[in-house]
Amino acid sequence: MAAIMCLLLSANVQAQSIRFPWSGYGHDPQHTTISPVASQPLNRIVWQTTVDLSVPTNNTGELFIHYGSPLITRSNTVIVPVKTGASGGFEIEALAGATGTTNWAQPTDYILPPHDWIPCFSPVLTPKNRLYFPGGGGTVYYCDAPDTTNASPAIGQIAFFGLTNYLANTNAYLNGVCICTPITSDRYGNIFFGFQVTGSTPLNLQSGIARVDFNGTGAWIAASSTVTNAVISQVAMNCSPALSNDHKTLYLGVNNGYSGYGYLVALDSRTLAPLASVRLKDVKNPAADANVDDDGTASPTVGPDGDIYYGVLETPWYSNNDRGWMLHFNGALTQAKLPGAFGWDDTASIVPAAMVPSYHGSSPYLLMTKYNNYADPGLGGDGVNKIAILDPENSETDPVSGATVMNEVLTIAGPTPDPDLRNPSHPNAVREWCINSAAIDPLTKSVLANNEDGRLYRWDLTSNTLSQTNILTTGVGEAYTPTLVGVNGFVYAINNAILFAIGH
Repeated sequence: MAAIMCLLLSANVQAQSIRFPWSGYGHDPQHTTISPVASQPLNRIVWQTTVDLSVPTNNTGELFIHYGSPLITRSNTVIVPVKTGASGGFEIEALAGATGTTNWAQPTDYILPPHDWIPCFSPVLTPKNRLYFPGGGGTVYYCDAPDTTNASPAIGQIAFFGLTNYLANTNAYLNGVCICTPITSDRYGNIFFGFQVTGSTPLNLQSGIARVDFNGTGAWIAASSTVTNAVISQVAMNCSPALSNDHKTLYLGVNNGYSGYGYLVALDSRTLAPLASVRLKDVKNPAADANVDDDGTASPTVGPDGDIYYGVLETPWYSNNDRGWMLHFNGALTQAKLPGAFGWDDTASIVPAAMVPSYHGSSPYLLMTKYNNYADPGLGGDGVNKIAILDPENSETDPVSGATVMNEVLTIAGPTPDPDLRNPSHPNAVREWCINSAAIDPLTKSVLANNEDGRLYRWDLTSNTLSQTNILTTGVGEAYTPTLVGVNGFVYAINNAILFAIGH
């Protein structure tokens, strides 16, 4: 019976996923990262393209930036967000998935919000194949023909507060409003995103969450109105809104500013009316607020059963070796459930239990998360940086913190020694897994993940080995990036500001 349930769940998840191409951050509005097609072997780099024109080709330094997730249409057009300048400047490029040839490119007037690490510029595809991407002043551009090959397609513009209002006072909005999260689309083509207001506007906008329907009709709610706490001032930077499995509820994080505390909130996706919220607390020190940090990209993940997973940093800082926690709630946000031992800058992936032959527990699905144990000065870890498959229904005692956390089903460490951290105190330190979400491939029972050593790996969940690899670069202090799988099975990974397409 358990095996049948796992197979049915796997089929159900895949049926849900296959309605969408890789349409946004985390693949779908639940951020499951489950690929509906089998990934090709990691035999060779088929093509590559730069996603940040300001990074020199001989770069060896740290990249404190979050690159937006590429998207892939059903017709195998790869939509690539590209940073064009050192301090800003962004464009959208549409490439032929088979060859990497540029079909068209569109510059934008998007302006970054105030930041420390450079936040992501992240578009979305709707089920009707409309492409939306951020514009200046809180506006959004759209394209109804992203698969165009011989000419630049028509581009439209909308504003959640009314395009007429924007055009009447363009400079005020350009200087005062900016989109600060990836854009998410529901099954009907309505889109959602967070925005920050940094200056005065004629409509007295406040930082919050916007909704725009297919006809361009917009609505918004201030972040401060989503909870009964006037200190809350904004949507967490880079937090991609997530939708419940029935698309009726919208989940996202809000906070009181950079490196502050915050809440996970649930809104009615049709009206943006607040439905529920939970103040996010540290697991080991539950009297303390967790840190909802604007330098990360943690976004809610919705499980097949409706449970919500959201990564935070610990308080006090470093008390969990800077690993944070993967907090876990029921869909109504009324019950805190078993947390994971790692949450920093990470969005959990859904793993159907049938993908892990060695698992014989009761959970119908598992989670895949980053599982680094940082050994940088002051952090206290051993430097054995891992990725993990976790059981959200069964517990163990975390050897680092002593907290009760999700049971480790499988873990695997990075294979490359870290020369900067290896010493008598940390003899086994390895390069870390620089991912904010990883691609899950049920058809090959594997995970595709990027590492700071400059390599893309396939983690085979049957043998618990890194069964395939491809050398992308020599390795750098890498930006945290997503991996994804195209409609033809190509695997896509960003390393050292370059997007690589890998296949047989």
